[in-house]
Amino acid sequence: MPGSPFARYEPHDVRDLIADFPLAWVRAEGGEASLLPLIGVFDQAGALTELIGHLALSNPLHAALAKCGRATILFMGPQGYISPSHAGRRNWGPTWNYAQARIEADIRLEPEHTGQALDTLIECVERDKPEPWSADELGERYGQLIRHIAGFRARIISVEARFKLGQDEDLPTLRTILGKLKDPALVKWMTRFNQKRLDLA
Repeated sequence: MPGSPFARYEPHDVRDLIADFPLAWVRAEGGEASLLPLIGVFDQAGALTELIGHLALSNPLHAALAKCGRATILFMGPQGYISPSHAGRRNWGPTWNYAQARIEADIRLEPEHTGQALDTLIECVERDKPEPWSADELGERYGQLIRHIAGFRARIISVEARFKLGQDEDLPTLRTILGKLKDPALVKWMTRFNQKRLDLA
């Protein structure tokens, strides 16, 4: 939708969406699809250039990607129903707020780099833990498990994101919604995309 406030975003918004919600649908050109955790790689300007992931060899998506690596990847961020009770207005139409990024990519299976792909994911998801876990703790099991997994890199062709997070609401209604919503992630992202308005008020 040209000119839509929901289509206005910066590269760091996509970066943070992927970091906060790394589990994405990956759909091969032939139609096979699966949920997979993915880690973004970004250039100096902050633009997404690649996604690193892995999947089981037994996953039907593996065979589909080996045949044709073109895929659509969909990240779904915070989302939730916004009721007139949240807006504090009975004459207000309900809606659904969400953040999502649709990515077209060419996926290259890299079984020789599976260990690196796993390490990248583990480092990202464990780094904030008080006692981060390491794959080394699997001992001999690591070698047994990794034989059934293939790492991959997805080269980004295009990114189309949409952040429908209350940018079209008047400020009093927005403040009421933010005050009544119980989902902290949705509140965080709605605040983020309306921060300038909220600060100026």
